[in-house]
Amino acid sequence: MGVIEKRSGGILVLTVDNPPVNPLGQAERQGLLDGITTAQTDGDITAVVIAGANAKFIAGADIKEFGKTPQPPHLPDVINAIEASDKPVVAAIGGPCLGGGLEVALGCHARLAQADAQLGLPEVNLGLVPGAGGTQRLPRLIGAPVAADMITSGKPKKAKAALDIGLIDQLVETDVRGAAIAFASTLQSADVAGKRVSQMPAPDAEGLDALEKSVARKARGADAPLKALGLVKTACETDFEAGLAQERETFLALRTSDQAKALRHIFFAETTAKKPPAEFKGTKARPVKQIGVIGAGTMGTGIAISLANGGYDVTLLEINADALDRGLARVKKTYEGSVAKSRMSEAAAKAKIEQISGSTDYAALGDCDLIIEAAFESMDVKRQIFAELDKVAKPGAVLATNTSYLDIDAIAATTSRPQDVLGMHYFSPANIMKLLEIVRAKETAGDALVTAFEVAKKTRKQPVLAGVCHGFIGNRMLRGYQREAGLLLLEGANPEEVDAAITGFGFAMGPFAVSDLAGIDIGYKSRKDMAPGSYEPAAVIVSDRLAEKGQFGQKTGKGFYVYDADARGKTPNPEALSILEDARTELGVSARTISAEETVNRCLLGLFSEGAALLEEGIAARASDIDVVYTNGYGFPRHKGGPMFWAQSKGLDWADQEIGQLATGPYGKWWQRPAIIASGAKGEGPLAL
Repeated sequence: MGVIEKRSGGILVLTVDNPPVNPLGQAERQGLLDGITTAQTDGDITAVVIAGANAKFIAGADIKEFGKTPQPPHLPDVINAIEASDKPVVAAIGGPCLGGGLEVALGCHARLAQADAQLGLPEVNLGLVPGAGGTQRLPRLIGAPVAADMITSGKPKKAKAALDIGLIDQLVETDVRGAAIAFASTLQSADVAGKRVSQMPAPDAEGLDALEKSVARKARGADAPLKALGLVKTACETDFEAGLAQERETFLALRTSDQAKALRHIFFAETTAKKPPAEFKGTKARPVKQIGVIGAGTMGTGIAISLANGGYDVTLLEINADALDRGLARVKKTYEGSVAKSRMSEAAAKAKIEQISGSTDYAALGDCDLIIEAAFESMDVKRQIFAELDKVAKPGAVLATNTSYLDIDAIAATTSRPQDVLGMHYFSPANIMKLLEIVRAKETAGDALVTAFEVAKKTRKQPVLAGVCHGFIGNRMLRGYQREAGLLLLEGANPEEVDAAITGFGFAMGPFAVSDLAGIDIGYKSRKDMAPGSYEPAAVIVSDRLAEKGQFGQKTGKGFYVYDADARGKTPNPEALSILEDARTELGVSARTISAEETVNRCLLGLFSEGAALLEEGIAARASDIDVVYTNGYGFPRHKGGPMFWAQSKGLDWADQEIGQLATGPYGKWWQRPAIIASGAKGEGPLAL
């Protein structure tokens, strides 16, 4: 690890070598500073090229330093030294050029990028702002509005887009290091002065005020994006040194904030969740090239698209030709939409469409290495499908079900090969949502499980391991959240107040707006198949009566809210409020004032207590896995860290006392009080921070 110095004629090449993506740790920062210092005193050196090992540039800060105080030299000092060099410094960018990596490139006097490069400042995703000049140099180079969008969204630019906005000087197909050396040999020390980004004129602030509302809406309470926008405005309004000082002050303040801690937690939690269980370390995945998907509805086609995007050939199976044709048409329409939005070329879309073939014959799945069932959520239907798969699937094929709730052990028992069966629970729309619950059944083989994790990796999904229970991790926990939301209505809140409290916390939508979007009839129908006593009738009385009136939400124009023609505007539904008043009278409940704080605490403790029970039962392996499920699949705000982190941060003693108090109330039988909560408060067990 460190920086390798080599010479190519009069060019000093500094190569950051810190596998696999060359993050900037202390050794790398020192190596760059030493190399620049050498260049200033060596008369044989005419220019410097900064590159990364293994055709990658610099992917930002070293995660080993996250949450710690970096040791000198500090990155701003290194970059200032690069920019102050009397001899030209050229960045040779390949692969990821992110965060501090892009800030290093901005300190160079020229930037060349290979076609595979991605350039961005993603610090807001960790609750931070760029801290080494990014908010001050980038606006001067490419203009304030474009820079503000990059910095506040954290989204990187591909090399071609970077060239179009003036972020790089040249785009090369291959061997960017060689091209940078050749380019550097044409530069003279006299060229340096005009190429220092810090000395470029302050950018125009026009358009930033209009951007502020959009940034605030998308941030949903996260501090870093608006702080970053403010720093871009500073770049427009003050001199470079003053802006740099303000950026550093903001960066250091945010680094120790609760939001940064929460976002670091999620970052590491996601990294950990991507790995199969430690007991299968060294276990090889089964080879997978051809994948079958059963069911060409919205979920099945979304899964097929996701798999094709990951490079797999897919066979989509349906029970009849009409259903299959509708599914294949949906696939084609999705890819055409990507072309229309310039997210994909026509040639690339055509190739992906051709990767997905269709059939109505189970025999077409005979050569598949993995088969994912995404049919109707019925145990009878799924047992029939797996019995058929047992006949046609080749030996060693992994058989997965996309069920959201059902007993996978019971499904596996339908086959003669339960070791090959597991759950792969996608979230809709499956081609967009990142979360994938990989459910380990009682007899699932280790290599089958590892195979599912490998497919998740290739299709860029965020996997989380779960055990078998009704609803697995996410949907089982959701019951407590929805129950408390429904009971809060009975006790005195209205749907709009509950939703406002939850969105105020940071969710994109509240529980009743979500219910209207998903369809009130879905939950109503599912409860018809549930055993008596398995849910609280009082919590769903309003939902059930709306469903019985045919008011299912957005698809009927009425639910908890009344929707206008395009479902974008909504107002409270007077009929829902009337049903609520009648229910209070019937149940003898006197309405009281309920604060937003109580609403948030009740709903989120409903999640937390069920999550603790999942840990106690071994359904979830880690508390952090639960947080990954909720931030990736259920809209829990990332800057709050997930339901488990939220409760741990507020204090497990507090959470235990609150749950204990709720357990003494009229609906206390639903409140679980797992022993691991009290143990965690004592610094013991899986909830100990």
